[in-house]
Amino acid sequence: MSRVGKMPIEVPASATVVIEADRVRVKGPKGELEQRISDRVRVVDEGGHILVSRSTDEPYDRSMHGLTRTLIDNMVVGVTAGFEKVLEIQGVGYRATLKGKAVELQLGYSNPRLVEPPAGIEFEVPVPTRIIVKGCDKQLVGQVAADIRSLRKPDPYKGKGIRYLDEYVRRKVGKAIK
Repeated sequence: MSRVGKMPIEVPASATVVIEADRVRVKGPKGELEQRISDRVRVVDEGGHILVSRSTDEPYDRSMHGLTRTLIDNMVVGVTAGFEKVLEIQGVGYRATLKGKAVELQLGYSNPRLVEPPAGIEFEVPVPTRIIVKGCDKQLVGQVAADIRSLRKPDPYKGKGIRYLDEYVRRKVGKAIK
């Protein structure tokens, strides 16, 4: 039995879970999420707890068991507490400013880059060298943060660029002078 898949998911009072034949919908104070589930996995609501079980012990069913449980748990956490990724900008003249809901990035290019948030995502810029990406969908928050990071990846020689807050960039030694 899957160690992850057999753990029950606790549903707080502020969230509601609707289980349909092939979908699970979770609604809470931060938003509403929906996930399609495999027909080889059973999802049951037992009064405040959600249990995920599989029908057979085939490798595909085992993989879907743990995945489905984790996806539903991330939905419950997302609509109640939310997710966030913090990006840090390093470099002389590199900075971010909030323009309405979008973020304008000065990254050493001739023109600033404007990043519009998709639906369900919001940006915060507490200081000019830090961007916080917030939302209830864990996958979307991570994808938007990765897209922003890809505008100027961290340089291993000078250390300039956009990186995650806890990311370590291994510095390389430059060319040696003879």
